[in-house]
Amino acid sequence: MTRWILLILVGLALSGCQIIEPRYPGGPSGQSERVEVIERGTRTPDERAARPSADGRVARQVAFPADEYATLSKRGSAAISGRLTIGSRPMADRSVSVAPITTYSAEAAEQALAGRAVEPADPRARAYTHTTRTDADGRFRLNGLPAGEFYVSSSARDPVSGETRVIIQQVSLGNGQSRRIELSR
Repeated sequence: MTRWILLILVGLALSGCQIIEPRYPGGPSGQSERVEVIERGTRTPDERAARPSADGRVARQVAFPADEYATLSKRGSAAISGRLTIGSRPMADRSVSVAPITTYSAEAAEQALAGRAVEPADPRARAYTHTTRTDADGRFRLNGLPAGEFYVSSSARDPVSGETRVIIQQVSLGNGQSRRIELSR
């Protein structure tokens, strides 16, 4: 079970995700964003039809959109900081990824929502994904981010249920903007 979650997180980290429309287009810069919690649930017949390969990954159907990524910046002056908690408990030493929202990443996100991992992302997508780890109090910070629309994602084991929870939050960043978010479940 843990292996699946790690594979899903790697897929999200390497490709980002796009499945949720912007929450507050044109909204105030200090307004918080809505958190989307991704959990495995009952699968539909269509979801069951997309069976993983022998290595446990689903083949990608969407080709890497080089033209779309060419319009994105890799670095900038924005920053995201926050805290990862599950059941109000800080989650230490967990990976946190910030990836741009693209059409390519939508496939990985849809698979993650269904509890499946896709084949590794094209190496060109990794250059646009930023990662860090939480400290002992679950806090994290990423500097040098470009302006744009991003998903901030992480996962942690719920200390009460033992289930691994994947959390994704959409964030809009302007040039030089700093945003504080709470990744919690």
